[in-house]
Amino acid sequence: MRFLFLTLALPFILVSQNPAPNARDIVARAAAAYAKNAQNAHGYNFQLREVEQDLDAAGKPKTTQNRTWEVSMQEGSPYRRLVARNDQPISAEEQKQEADRLQWNIEQRRKETPEQREARIAEWRRREDRRNEPVKDVPDAFDFQIVREETVNGTATWVIEANPKPGYKPKTTATSFFPKVKLHLWIDKREFQCVKAEMEVQAPVSFGGFVIRVAKGAHLVLEQTRVSDELWLPKRFVMDASAKVMLVKGYHRALDMTFSEYKKLQTGTPAIAANAGAAVAGTVRQ
Repeated sequence: MRFLFLTLALPFILVSQNPAPNARDIVARAAAAYAKNAQNAHGYNFQLREVEQDLDAAGKPKTTQNRTWEVSMQEGSPYRRLVARNDQPISAEEQKQEADRLQWNIEQRRKETPEQREARIAEWRRREDRRNEPVKDVPDAFDFQIVREETVNGTATWVIEANPKPGYKPKTTATSFFPKVKLHLWIDKREFQCVKAEMEVQAPVSFGGFVIRVAKGAHLVLEQTRVSDELWLPKRFVMDASAKVMLVKGYHRALDMTFSEYKKLQTGTPAIAANAGAAVAGTVRQ
């Protein structure tokens, strides 16, 4: 009888001995998973569809640009080639121009001295490191609470609300905006990957000193998707923000970026793969 009782009770005993992680622990594991993704996000080319709109005071589009790019690694750093406009392939003439531009760029990179090549790749990596740097401070910058559980695209997640932690002092300029934003995070319950993240600006935020000042109410959303057994990369990035440049010129802009068709480079390809986060930040340029 005692053996039967222990057998029936064992699952509950194990649960009590291994309680579910608290909200901060979940976020800390998700931040570590994000860092690992950033380190291992190499060997992939992808397609980027970018819709950019300037909005009027009522939030209605005044102008719209819809472009699709193929982002690939060329000689150790990323290059993007225009392939479509308004979801239609560019003209044959533009295709030739883009192909010629790509070939010229590759040739120029191949003419670099070893020192020039190393400097170009190192600068790209430094930009990537700066973009990823704030994530590691997220667990210490906010107070977290699990507000519900939710299934996102078939993935069971914890939905965690993050509010600025009173008394938190940003360690770097890259984290200076943390006290002025609120986060919602959808974190995979099995792998602790961040499936979705939303950020709401609660007070005006300045970037680049006072070059750009983003107004209260700006809203940003990042969604990620599984690319391989252990790797998750961006799927979609959406931003709706009002801002001023040099505190003078104001604009209200919406940006919708979709990442797709991730393709792993062949083994032995002489390139270091792209981090899709570079495209999220809009820094992958020709």
